[in-house]
Amino acid sequence: MKQQYIEFTTDKRFVRRVRELKTIEVMVDMYCAAHHASQRGNQARCNDCADLLAYAQRRLERCVFGDTKPNCAKCVVHCYSKDMRAQVRVVMRWAGPRMLLAHPILGIRHLIADHKPIPVLPTRRGRPQPQDEP
Repeated sequence: MKQQYIEFTTDKRFVRRVRELKTIEVMVDMYCAAHHASQRGNQARCNDCADLLAYAQRRLERCVFGDTKPNCAKCVVHCYSKDMRAQVRVVMRWAGPRMLLAHPILGIRHLIADHKPIPVLPTRRGRPQPQDEP
């Protein structure tokens, strides 16, 4: 039997992650257009910003919380490396306030998601569950 693979961006079960990917993509594009216009040439974004976006997409695809994930700033699992987390923080700090004017729906949805409760970290398979003692 042939294995079936799920396309990340089109499966309806991953709506939250697709929206978050679209948000980070817009933020990176806004930041790159404002700061790296001379490096881009005829590309949509410079190589550094394209690498950052590809890294963010890989992290979203492999998120342990799945579609219940919180915003990365409030997450209990920091899956970004230190240098990439610093780069994303710079991009989001610059693009975040401008998102409300350029892309108000994405910006508002991101702000609303920031106030949702943080889910409990899923347990690993094979690890025994701690049991409450009476």
